[in-house]
Amino acid sequence: MTDIVILGAGYAGLAAATNLAGRVRRRDDVRLTLVNAGDRFTERLRLHSTGAGRPTADLRLSALLAGANVHLEYGWVTAVDADARTVRLDDARDLPFDTLIYALGSAADTASTPGAAEHAYTFDDFRGAEALATRLDRGTVVVCGSGLTGVEAATEIAERHPDLAVHLVGRDAPGAFMTAGARDHLRAALDRLGVRVRTAEIRKVLPGAVELTDSRLEADVVVWTAGTRVPPLAAAAGLTVDGRGRIVTDPSLRSVSHPHVYAVGDAAAVRQGFGTLHGTCQSGMPTGVHAAASIVRELDGRQPRPFRFGYYHRPVSLGRGDAVVQFTRPDDSPRRAYLTGRAAVWYKETVTASPWPTYARMLKLPALASWWPRGGRYTR
Repeated sequence: MTDIVILGAGYAGLAAATNLAGRVRRRDDVRLTLVNAGDRFTERLRLHSTGAGRPTADLRLSALLAGANVHLEYGWVTAVDADARTVRLDDARDLPFDTLIYALGSAADTASTPGAAEHAYTFDDFRGAEALATRLDRGTVVVCGSGLTGVEAATEIAERHPDLAVHLVGRDAPGAFMTAGARDHLRAALDRLGVRVRTAEIRKVLPGAVELTDSRLEADVVVWTAGTRVPPLAAAAGLTVDGRGRIVTDPSLRSVSHPHVYAVGDAAAVRQGFGTLHGTCQSGMPTGVHAAASIVRELDGRQPRPFRFGYYHRPVSLGRGDAVVQFTRPDDSPRRAYLTGRAAVWYKETVTASPWPTYARMLKLPALASWWPRGGRYTR
C-alpha cells in the first residue's frame, strides 16, 4: 500500500486530491488522505465579496468527495518530518506517508508591518472575511495594498456600502501592471465609486489609524492585502526553501532536497523560463494536476515530466457591475488586448465559478484537466 497525503485543500491542493483520486480509483494499492483545517472550501476568489457583506456559497469538501477514494482528516498541521515521513496534527496525531503533496498555501503578510497583525482584517479564510463584514457599518475604511485583491476589496466595499469613506493605499498605483486603456478603466471605476487612492509606503497600523511615510490616515476599519507569506513549516521540516520560505522544486515539482515531497500552489517556488511563478489560482491548479499525474507515473515505474505553464490573463472585479480583464503574455507581461464592462464581468464570474465544478469532473475524467497553457517559447 502506498500512502499519499495531501496537505491543504485550497485551489492547488484540492486539484491534486481530486485529480489523483480520479486517476487511482481503480487501484487497490494506493491510500489517499487529504488534510484540511475544516470541511468548508475557501473560495479565496470571493472573499472580498464575503468581506463586503455579500452572501457566498457554502461549499463542502465532504460533499464533493463523497464516494471518492479520499480520506478526509480535519486539523491544523503543526509539524512535518520529511525524513521520517510523518505529519503531526494539532491533536497530536501523526499521519505516515510515502509521498507528500505540500499545498498549505499562503496568508496575508501582516508580520512585516508593525500593527498589521493586531489591528487589520485579512482575507485568509471565510471567518476572517465574515468578521470584517460585521464591522462595515459606519466611518472610514482603509484598504492597505493596491494590487488585485486590494482593488477588488475597495471597489466591492464602496459599492456595497456607499455611506462609507473608502481609501486604497499602496506603494504602486492601482493597475500599474496594465496597459493604458485597461488602467484608465480601472481608475475611472475607482473614481465613480468614490474610492480615494493614495500612493504611499505604509509604515505602521495603529488602533484607529494607518501611518504612512508622509502622513496619517484615520481609520475605523483597516483591511490588509499588502503581500503574502508562507508558513514556516517547510523550512522547519528541513526542506530546501527560498528566501520567502517556499519549497524549491525540481522541474517536475518535487522538492530538490526530498523528492518524495511534491510542492504545489503558493507554497512552491516553481521556476519557469521567465522566472518564478507567483501565487494565483490560474497557476496553482495546474501545479496540483501535474503533481497528481506525476505521482501516477512514478507508481507505474515511469519518470515524471517537467512542468510548464504560461500566464494568460489578470481578471479584476470592480464591484458587481463592472470589471476589467487584462490579457497577458506567458511571462505575465500585458498584451494590448483587454476587456471591460459587461463582457469583463461575465468573464471574471466564469473564471471565479469554474474551480468547484472542475474538481467534480476531475474525479470522473481526470485526463480532461491536463490541459493548460504551457507558455510556448517562454518556458522551453
